[in-house]
Amino acid sequence: MWIIRLCKTSLVAATALFLALVVLNNITDYGSNYAFVEGVLSMSTTFPDNTLMWRSIESPLIYTIFYWSIILWEAAAMGLCIWGTVVLLKSLNASAEDFNRAKKFASAGLTLSLLQWYVAFITVGGEWFLMWQSEEWNGQDAAFRMFGIIGITLIFLSMKDDDLEAERA
Repeated sequence: MWIIRLCKTSLVAATALFLALVVLNNITDYGSNYAFVEGVLSMSTTFPDNTLMWRSIESPLIYTIFYWSIILWEAAAMGLCIWGTVVLLKSLNASAEDFNRAKKFASAGLTLSLLQWYVAFITVGGEWFLMWQSEEWNGQDAAFRMFGIIGITLIFLSMKDDDLEAERA
């Protein structure tokens, strides 16, 4: 059982690391990632004569607000996953009940990240701003890949742990 707990904790830590790199990249390569947000929101590379172009946004202020909301969302999920990792590490040898309770911050961080990939990228970017129509600014495959990885991690983490005493007996 201890090894399963360590596996769960490691996957949460890996997600925290991934999100830390995403936040770092979004801040240190601001221009490239800002261009992505601008490309999606302006719908500049969707199909020609698209009848849904009324949805496009042509405001650098709105691009900046969207982009910073993405970065802050990622940072919040990262912080919860980091704290969740710490709490889980401290609970590795705890009772099953205590270890299951210790999952709450990690679960919140993973869920917050899932919501970002699903709501911000797949739903808003992909469907509202028709990102799927763009060969240049289509991030749906990456968003789905991250949704899947993080979703599997959350499912695995959510599995109830049995008491360590049963394993030691």
